[in-house]
Amino acid sequence: MNSSNRRNFLRNVSLGSLAAISIPGIVSAAVAAEKTKKITLKKEGIVLFQGDSITDAGRKRDHEEANSSAALGSGYALMAASGLLLKHAGKHLKIYNKGISGNKVFQLADRWDVDCLAIKPDVLSILVGVNDYWHTLNNNYKGTIQTYRDDYDKLLSRTRAALPDVQLIIGEPFAVRDVKSVDDKWYPAFDEYRAAARAIADKYEATFIPYQSIFDKALQSAPGAYWTGDGVHPSVAGAQLMAEAWQQCVK
Repeated sequence: MNSSNRRNFLRNVSLGSLAAISIPGIVSAAVAAEKTKKITLKKEGIVLFQGDSITDAGRKRDHEEANSSAALGSGYALMAASGLLLKHAGKHLKIYNKGISGNKVFQLADRWDVDCLAIKPDVLSILVGVNDYWHTLNNNYKGTIQTYRDDYDKLLSRTRAALPDVQLIIGEPFAVRDVKSVDDKWYPAFDEYRAAARAIADKYEATFIPYQSIFDKALQSAPGAYWTGDGVHPSVAGAQLMAEAWQQCVK
């Protein structure tokens, strides 16, 4: 191999390596920048995903058993659960998804006794907030940013009182700008919901997943429509991006 071909070969290998690590690297960089603390999974631990349609992802609500693909849906919760169950087979984890499409914080609260507290999770992951803002744009909901803050605070206070040892994961509400439903009218108001979720996570010493910065950085690899169909709901690639971030928050 002459020197020119060798240089081209090494360059191609290097570029291929960068491409292979780009997305996990993006996630790692965002999580590291956040100085996100990692949760610890205990043996026979119970993990619960909660939230709206992003978490729901078409799950079968008549399936109640743990670790069921039908019950976990087709989104990031399933993908994160699959990774956990593979990596931590000896821990015999039980993983549930109780996300419901369209939910805002007050609707989580309405079903919290049955869909959270009765399950007694050791790890509780919540992603909620996009509907608390989005639904105000079509006049179907009159809540404000203060409503969101107060409702979320009350929900987590209630959760801590009932489950003092639960490890909390708070996902940042996110949106991908200029993809269908998400346009300039979302901003800067929607950013306040992101900030509120971060503040809530700090108050309750929760692990915070910076989904917005992760999606923003992912745009360097592919356009917004690759990661989400409407600016809010992730594509298969977007769901895997979220699952990667979620798993990086676990020791």
